[in-house]
Amino acid sequence: MKNISIAIDGPAGAGKSTIARIISKALGILYLDTGAMYRAVALKAIRKNICTKDGKELSMLVKDINIEIKHFADEQRVFLDGEDVSGMIRSPEVSIAASDVSAVPEIRIKMVELQREIASKNSVVMDGRDIGTFVLPDADFKFFLTASAEERAKRRYLEQMEKGMAGFTLEDVRKDIEYRDLNDSSREFAPLKKATDALEIDTTSLSVSQVAERILTVIRMGDKCFTMR
Repeated sequence: MKNISIAIDGPAGAGKSTIARIISKALGILYLDTGAMYRAVALKAIRKNICTKDGKELSMLVKDINIEIKHFADEQRVFLDGEDVSGMIRSPEVSIAASDVSAVPEIRIKMVELQREIASKNSVVMDGRDIGTFVLPDADFKFFLTASAEERAKRRYLEQMEKGMAGFTLEDVRKDIEYRDLNDSSREFAPLKKATDALEIDTTSLSVSQVAERILTVIRMGDKCFTMR
């Protein structure tokens, strides 16, 4: 069976990671959370007291960085220079910093090289901001998930509360969402953008299962490899 690539793009809090995990499990293929890779870079920059908008310093930082994505019992873990930072990279501070560092061309180039290498060797579902437009422009299936800013902020806030994260309010999360929307869509290099051949799904009033089923239906109808799963 040939490798298949599925791109799921959209703004922060649209449900990309949750849906991508469900799709990968349903189809039995690899899930790669590309955003986690940028968060890891951002975390290292914060720890080194490097301005997350300083392209020159960040370019130097990423030259010797080691980011690994490992899977344990269907759970993706992110390792930064050998340390499991899966929980640390989900804070609001790192979220904002990740949006900043992802706008640096040198950072994106290095991360995209790794992402493309993984996709060339595996069937993969990948979520992010520019998967269908830049990382995997020839992906077999492309989806673009959206939702209102208010709904996305609410989802992210509840998600972080469930993980025991504290020290921020719903308003903090909403401002973070709005900042990332502007930053991600206005950056010059590989901005957040819907691919012309992507199927757009507004998830504001849809449940996770409804979104997942809609995507799975499209994939199974379009690729005979998965029609019997």
